[in-house]
Amino acid sequence: MGISNYIGKRAKPKKGSNENITVADYMSTKLKTFRPEQNIMEVMETLVKFKISGGPVVNDQNVLVGIISEGDCLKQISESRYHNMRIDDATVEKHMVRDVETIDGNMNIFDAANQFLQAKRRRFPIVREGKLVGLISQKDILKAALNLKQSSWK
Repeated sequence: MGISNYIGKRAKPKKGSNENITVADYMSTKLKTFRPEQNIMEVMETLVKFKISGGPVVNDQNVLVGIISEGDCLKQISESRYHNMRIDDATVEKHMVRDVETIDGNMNIFDAANQFLQAKRRRFPIVREGKLVGLISQKDILKAALNLKQSSWK
């Protein structure tokens, strides 16, 4: 017969409050993207040069068709060495992940953090009307948390 919840009903968040911070507020929009026909060596050079761990793969209409990561490149390096094959012929299309999970740009940043934990991903593309519009990474979520300065965490 005791009290089961001390908090009570949550009020709707006020405009401009910390609870209204969305993925779109922190997603990257100036992305390094790759093409399916691109050589894997070019991808590796780009990843190293721009200090990124992966990126979206898009077609000519900017439609998301996959994602390629450092891990995908490492697999190619390992396979090439094991089979004594040249890496020059390898394309993104052969090594990218095609089944890409995306998240909504309007999702709350805290819900996005939970999505990262559940999916065990390092990045999520954001697609609007079939076109790639941004990318959010775990680091972007950390930046959002630091910007809140723990004002709502007591």
